[in-house]
Amino acid sequence: MTGSLMSPPRHEAPEPLEGPVVGTVTGGTIIWFVLFLVQLPFYGWYSEHGHAWWIWTCLAGGGLGLVGVWYVRGRDAAIKRASTAAAEKAEAGRHAEESVNGANNDDAAKS
Repeated sequence: MTGSLMSPPRHEAPEPLEGPVVGTVTGGTIIWFVLFLVQLPFYGWYSEHGHAWWIWTCLAGGGLGLVGVWYVRGRDAAIKRASTAAAEKAEAGRHAEESVNGANNDDAAKS
């Protein structure tokens, strides 16, 4: 190796994509649970052929998906709270600036 792993990046990384994360994770979780339920009646066949882990993998995927849904819902709520707080802070800053400018104009008019 000639140090190619140590060379600086040629361009900046793109911004992460934001999309319907809650819907995507919820949809994936539903798919895992449906796959579990569809395979469950065939447990005997899967077990005889050494593939019972397929069923348990689907159940684990559904369970982890529930954790994911909880996480992304909390993340979305936190993002919305932060953007609301930032908007309120910006609005309060504008009001404070307007009242300071208005007070300065009143003082100049009195002089």
